[in-house]
Amino acid sequence: MPQPETTAGSALLDELRAQIAKFVILPSQEALDAVTLWVAASHVQPALQHAPRLAIVGPAKRCGKSRLLDVITETVHEPLITVNTSPAVVFRAIGDDPPTLLVDEADTIFGSIKAAEKNEELRGLLNAGHQRNRPALRISGPEHKPQAFPTFAMAALAGIGDLPDTVMDRAVVIRMQRRKNGEWVEQFRSRRDIPALHDLRDRLAAWLRPLMDTAADLVPHMPVEDRAADTWEPLVIVAELADGTWPEQARAACVAMCAAEAGKDEESNLKTRLLQDIRRAFARCGDPDIMRTRDLLDELLKDQEAPWAEYGTAGLGPRHLGILLKDFDIKAATHRFEGGRQAKGFARLRFVDSWARYCPEEPTPKGGDESAASRPGLHP
Repeated sequence: MPQPETTAGSALLDELRAQIAKFVILPSQEALDAVTLWVAASHVQPALQHAPRLAIVGPAKRCGKSRLLDVITETVHEPLITVNTSPAVVFRAIGDDPPTLLVDEADTIFGSIKAAEKNEELRGLLNAGHQRNRPALRISGPEHKPQAFPTFAMAALAGIGDLPDTVMDRAVVIRMQRRKNGEWVEQFRSRRDIPALHDLRDRLAAWLRPLMDTAADLVPHMPVEDRAADTWEPLVIVAELADGTWPEQARAACVAMCAAEAGKDEESNLKTRLLQDIRRAFARCGDPDIMRTRDLLDELLKDQEAPWAEYGTAGLGPRHLGILLKDFDIKAATHRFEGGRQAKGFARLRFVDSWARYCPEEPTPKGGDESAASRPGLHP
């Protein structure tokens, strides 16, 4: 099968990718592709509908987070380092052609309740600025009139541990790891290396800036949906502009990294798992209209591969079951069962909507094993 032709844009992305890998070991090839495309996308921000965040996180110090931010700083469009910068200054720095916001040691900003409360305004800016046309209103000037400040700008944040959920949900997440013995990168030296990175940055801008209108009109096919699609669309747009193998690489990175992050959301996954297990519990009992809470818990605890027997200190009980189902607006109620006895239980009908939304069953494929009468040659 012939390989796609290498274009000027594709070659530039290849060169940027090699420069990043020269100084930093990324956790995967997909992550390296994602960072490359994110940097390039910063040069067409005025054409984008969404400004993805780049969350560079790691479990401890010396994982390469700051070094990756160093390389990004020298290759993105108009870097604005926000260390010790007030949100008011950031608001005023963002315009029609926004800078790229860069935040190192983000864990010191959001890592504790006290720090997070102090920097709530910055978190609000980061959340609002993910989407175009979400200005922040502030009282400004001697007449104290409300003024709308733009918030739309791409941002890279590096820190130990996860950032606030609202930021992570709007980010391409790079989970850095400390280098092992035998893994080698070149030392980053500003005087030697920055001129070459600036030259590459300028060539990226020279390629992408004239394509602004083309980028604005592109609506690429996305392999994911909802906010993940919004976040990754700018990276796929740049890949489409580059052509070559980059469109395929971009979508592969999108699928792999979004799936990995979905697996990190333990609480959400646990609740979805609970809905699935409750559906199976109802099915095993013949799909009754109502199940006693006690009977439902017994069914859940029978599954040795499920987490419910070890949930909490004594296994999943009525109280924890109610807490886990609260966000789905599903509650136990008192029902009358056979023999006239009353007991707490769950109506199957209350689960149907949540099952359809959060764990839909696979549809029966057309032409599948629907019935013997529908198969060719089996008609009576």
